[in-house]
Amino acid sequence: MTHDGVGLRAVMRSVAFLTAGALAVPALAACSADEEVAKPLAAQDIAPATRDRIADGGTLRWAVDAVPQTLNTFQADADAGTSRIAGAVLPSLYRLDSNGTPQLNPDYLESAKIVETEPKQVVLYKLNQQAVWSDGREIGAADFAAQWRALSGKDSAYWTARNAGYDRIEKIERGKSNLEVRVTFSRPYADWKSLFSPLYPKDVMGTADAFNDGARRKLQATAGPFTLQTIDHKNGEVLLARNPRWWGRPAKLSEIALIAVPRDKRTEALAADKVDLAEIDPEEAGRITLAARDKGTAPLQGQGSVLTPATALRSWAVAHGSDEKAASDEIKARKQQLTAIATYARQQTSLSDFVVRKSLEPAYTQLALNGSEGPLADERVRRAVARAINRDELAKAVLGPLGLPAVPVGSHLALSGQPDYADNSGALGGQDTKEAQALLADAGWVPGGPVNEQQQQQKKEKDKAAGPEGKKADSDADSDDGTFIVGEDDKNGEADRDKKDPKDHAVKHGKNGKEHADDEAGKHLDGRQYAPKDNRQGGAPGAYAPKGTAAPAGAAAGALAKDGKALTLRFVLPSGPGSDALRTVADQISRMLERIGIRTETSRVPDDSYFKDHIASGQYDLALYSWPASAFPATDARPIYAKPVPAADGSLAVEQNYTRVGTDQVDQLFDQAIATLDEDESRSLVRKADARIWAAAGSIPLYQRPQLMATRLTLANAGAFGFQTPLYEDMGFLKKGAQGGTPTKKDR
Repeated sequence: MTHDGVGLRAVMRSVAFLTAGALAVPALAACSADEEVAKPLAAQDIAPATRDRIADGGTLRWAVDAVPQTLNTFQADADAGTSRIAGAVLPSLYRLDSNGTPQLNPDYLESAKIVETEPKQVVLYKLNQQAVWSDGREIGAADFAAQWRALSGKDSAYWTARNAGYDRIEKIERGKSNLEVRVTFSRPYADWKSLFSPLYPKDVMGTADAFNDGARRKLQATAGPFTLQTIDHKNGEVLLARNPRWWGRPAKLSEIALIAVPRDKRTEALAADKVDLAEIDPEEAGRITLAARDKGTAPLQGQGSVLTPATALRSWAVAHGSDEKAASDEIKARKQQLTAIATYARQQTSLSDFVVRKSLEPAYTQLALNGSEGPLADERVRRAVARAINRDELAKAVLGPLGLPAVPVGSHLALSGQPDYADNSGALGGQDTKEAQALLADAGWVPGGPVNEQQQQQKKEKDKAAGPEGKKADSDADSDDGTFIVGEDDKNGEADRDKKDPKDHAVKHGKNGKEHADDEAGKHLDGRQYAPKDNRQGGAPGAYAPKGTAAPAGAAAGALAKDGKALTLRFVLPSGPGSDALRTVADQISRMLERIGIRTETSRVPDDSYFKDHIASGQYDLALYSWPASAFPATDARPIYAKPVPAADGSLAVEQNYTRVGTDQVDQLFDQAIATLDEDESRSLVRKADARIWAAAGSIPLYQRPQLMATRLTLANAGAFGFQTPLYEDMGFLKKGAQGGTPTKKDR
């Protein structure tokens, strides 16, 4: 995933040292499998319309982050763009419904069921007799067999990112006819519905060369409502065209163009009529909502006439005399300002043709705690961090301003509305400052503990080398070192920061909707990092106070220390556009931890190195990133929470468990759930595993991520999809008058 959403099925391996404490969980209880399933917290928002109301033809221009580097979803560098293309042009035997539950796709299957369990599990697929590849060949057993051989893990020539489930298949055979496929498993596999979606033609899976290289830039054959027309990496565009051999409901659109548009350029792209559908951040959503509210009004009004930059400049010159030479600089500045206002006004007029569709994305943001080394290797410290955090407050800060349900996520393995969901957070406990402090004390971290003298000497030498000017530079620099220490004379530091920028103060105290997190995350409020202006000890930001120094003025609990070291955790965050809300949430978490005596040192790192150089390699104490929900948690979530194991070189293989916290018991529960064909029993095992993951406190789910989509008013059956798989063939532009009035732009 990116820093905001690692792909669940992508395999990223890293090596780290792991120290794990014993997990003591008395009488953990999972919810009953037959209890009523909770509904999704927010419904999808896609402007549903019947097909008779949608015009035939047109091109949907859909903004994406980038043109994908590969069209093979089973390769490690596959991304969201890869999956979006596959969903439109390749078979998926199952689709997810509005609850995130897999449902048989009748366009490809007449039926699929387990027909034998003894001596081995056998699944019989009966294919839709009309299902063909775009080259005219029938979809059949040969395609299933080729995909199994490529993904089974038995042939290292295939550069696969995952083989979960395929490694349990023993053989694939043709049934009584070409339309039947029998799949025999060597071991029981509960998540068999996850297989063969998407399904590639045998020409892609048949040889390692075709799999590794051939399917990266082109697909010779497809079998969806759309087919792949062109990929233009230079201009950042993928064009999908209506498939003339499609046997299902005919696609309403003639084409879908996936256009690469950076997150911070999407407002301009929408206003310039370059895209019709785009995922956006809260600030952009606010602009579109404002534009819709003000539609039909002149944004700049004068005395009975529109105020243009020229008339405004003339009025200013008259009011301030005729000495243009003396005022030339200010005139120029005002002209630029008014030009910008006029540009903004024109954009707002164009943005009134859009609406914000909003729901909750099937993904959640979590606080990750690296348990491989340092203070967080002690389970008591991890649990103290978790008990110090008020997840309700964080959810309200992110989702409340957007009008979305502000409910904390109660499971690592599913989201509300999915059958596997149950709130198991009680296995860890809610916010409790006294309990958090007691856990820290039990772990040996005490207020006012002595700090190592060597650290103090290093600090003094650094201060001496820097001199008075160096101290000032350290304290005044906004973002040079990318670090901000919470807990160092913070009372004065916060006052200075708020005085410096009142907007920041309002945002940090829950008074601005820009706190919202997305894409996986959002954007930093103003791009700056803050260091305390009054560093009373004279040292660089982050230097520890001399032995015997009083605790920071803003801390409810004293600064904690143990064995000569202060309790300071490194909070690593991405620094680029699209991450401001993550940093806002991190700031709130840091202040919550400060109340129990834990200081945080926030490091902001480039986006392209965030995961590779920090999260995957274990170079952090605390971090924020997101995981997508899966309809098959026993399969997809296991690598995320599996206990790291020794690799051949003596290091530890952590798979996708970037927190390095795992237990044998959790692994066993996953293994049992995967091998249990009874759905209720498997669901119960998944919930038990989740309760134990909560208790280990390696990661703390916070809130479900918001999904904000700017959508042209005339576009139907597209927007914030929530859990449900998009139906590409039903997307399209409304016929004129279908909205009850004349569309703002002609149907595309």
